[in-house]
This record gives sequence, structure tokens and C-alpha cells, in this order.
Amino acid sequence: MLPGEFLPLNVFEPRYLNMLDDVRQGSGHIGIIQTRQGGTPDKPTLSRIGGAGRLVHFDETPDGRYLITLKGVSRFVLTEELETPTPYRVARPDYTPFSQDLEPRSEIEGDRGRLVQMLQAWFQVEHVAADWESVGAAPLVTLVDQLSMIAPFAAAEKQKLLEAENSAERLVTMETILAEHLAGGADGPVQ
Repeated sequence: MLPGEFLPLNVFEPRYLNMLDDVRQGSGHIGIIQTRQGGTPDKPTLSRIGGAGRLVHFDETPDGRYLITLKGVSRFVLTEELETPTPYRVARPDYTPFSQDLEPRSEIEGDRGRLVQMLQAWFQVEHVAADWESVGAAPLVTLVDQLSMIAPFAAAEKQKLLEAENSAERLVTMETILAEHLAGGADGPVQ
């Protein structure tokens, strides 16, 4: 969940349905954080940094799922996990290190053609379809941040993208990750 971006989700697990019921009655904000190795199957260790979003769309399906959209507000550092009776986890975030996330984003400089070329090659290997016309029309900052959230990167790679200082650094990180993926399926790195 990155600031300023929209993340559509299909929610069906009972604990998260319960969480959304509580969120709708409360602040309307949700923190999303990845797990990492460690902990127990019921309570895996959480990453140090996550993202908070505001619930901007909610729809319930006839089979009881929730189709929601979150709008990213800010990244946060996990300071403490709270003991609660809820079936979902609750934590205390610290937004201070990411105060710049509250500022309006500006366009970034970068080689869009190189990025799109790398994406097309990687998506072909991964058998992922994309609307390349929309990719070409999106502002580069939006393209980089949306891809960081929705492209089929591994969890550790997504965490690196989340932790990048800003969208410009995220672009460099993404190109490095893409080059590594492409080098793995070819004779060497992409130039």
C-alpha cells in the first residue's frame, strides 16, 4: 500500500471481514504489512514497515465477500503489536519517518521506454497480460507505484519497493529487480 495509490481488494476470510466491519465503524483506515520468516503459523513475524490506507469504496457481494478499494495514506514503522480479543492483528504505527508521504507526489524522471521494455519482457516470461496502452499513458510516478503494489514480485522484492525512500528511488529499485529477473532467464543482465 503506497501513498496516493488505489488498491482494490477482494476480502473473504472471516477475520478480515470482521476487521472491515470494525474499520467501517471506526476510523476507516487499515494498515497492511507483510509477514516475514519467524513466529508461528498462527502468528507469523511481521515486517518492520507497512502501509496505511483509507477505505474509499465498499461493496458486499451476494456470497458475503467484500470488494473494497483502499487509497494509500502513508507508510509506517511498526512500533508495537497490541494484545486484543479481535481475530485480526492490531498494531501501533509510527508515521513520523514517512512524513513526506503526506505531501503531494510529483512526477519523476526516468527512462519510461526502458522500464516498459523490461516489463514487457518480464511479463512475457511470467505469462502476465497488461494493458500496454494504459501503461504508456500513466504518469511515470503512478506507473512505478502501482506496479510496485500489483505486479507479481516476490514478497521480499515488494518490501524493498515499499521501503524505497520515494518513487524515484522505487523506480531504480524496480529496474534492478527486473534486470535480475530477466538475467535469470537469459544469458546475462539487461543493458
